[in-house]
Amino acid sequence: MPALFIDAERLRDLNSGLGQVCLHLGHELVRQRPEGESWTITFLVPKGKTGVFGDSVNYIEASWQRKLWIPGQYDVWHCLHQDSDYLPNQFQQKHTKLILTIHDLNFLERPDYSQEKKARKLARLQQVVARATALTAISEYTASIVKEKLSTTKLVQVISNGVAVNPKDTPTALPTHSLIHSFSQSSFFLFVGVIHPKKNVQTLLPLLEAFPDYRLVLAGPDQHPYAQHIREQAEKLGVADRLLMPGAVDEATKLWLYAHCEAFLFPSLTEGFGLPVAEAMTFGKPVFISKLTSLPEVGGKEAYYFENFEPESMAKTLHDGLHDFGQNPLREDRLRRRAAGFSWPSVAKEYWALYEGLLK
Repeated sequence: MPALFIDAERLRDLNSGLGQVCLHLGHELVRQRPEGESWTITFLVPKGKTGVFGDSVNYIEASWQRKLWIPGQYDVWHCLHQDSDYLPNQFQQKHTKLILTIHDLNFLERPDYSQEKKARKLARLQQVVARATALTAISEYTASIVKEKLSTTKLVQVISNGVAVNPKDTPTALPTHSLIHSFSQSSFFLFVGVIHPKKNVQTLLPLLEAFPDYRLVLAGPDQHPYAQHIREQAEKLGVADRLLMPGAVDEATKLWLYAHCEAFLFPSLTEGFGLPVAEAMTFGKPVFISKLTSLPEVGGKEAYYFENFEPESMAKTLHDGLHDFGQNPLREDRLRRRAAGFSWPSVAKEYWALYEGLLK
């Protein structure tokens, strides 16, 4: 009876991309469990999340003690992200096939990290890569960076993320107490993601000067000092009354924002995948994104791309793109079809093939 262990500890933050990966991939892996082969599945989950994937699987709650010792013996051990603190112990390692999924090496580009800190993180990751039986990456770009920055002879298999949002689940209206309610009668541009320097959202503020009839919603966790910098810049430009930063939003509010925005703007500098772009495309919305890292893999030929981050150039790209989108009624369907290519059922199917292939 093969035994599968999955580190889904990042369920502790469902507002993060990793939290969503753990949730949706976990559900789909359980749904697609091969019949007749009696695989047992054990999920490592944060406190309070036991039962999230149903009662046909086993659960271990994460704790600092569990970082030292996870009970049980497993044939396949899957770390759903590269920063996992939960790895097989020395005894388990002898009998376990370890899969490490790498989302990005964005820390190498962070200006707030010293070279020493970057070197430490890279060395730690190198140790885990050396222990792994198989490596997967969520984009071709991430796979290329892994091969460039880390030493390994293993094949890096690309298995992208899926998209879970469904436009049919969009609420008809927002709660009257919602901060976004005051914007609901206005045309607005949308960004979804953590408010962090790597997202480069300060480049969007001058667009409010170029498009005086529009507002801008930056939805996502805003605890980083960069968020205050954005607010101060908006004040200086005189556009603060047309900027809304509601912080992390719940799923229903996010769906409403996707459904009602005029366009989705994502000038990010570093992405391992770029899930919000695919989510916006699911709604058939025009997406305006950077050409950097993995984003062209998501947007393909259907996205509009910022050539650079100069205000005049970005405004022209947005103006011309909105005009083109309005003149091309087929564009919306093409966006939806491309987004449909990123599905959690397909992702889970690839992982089950990998699990079974490792045992063979």
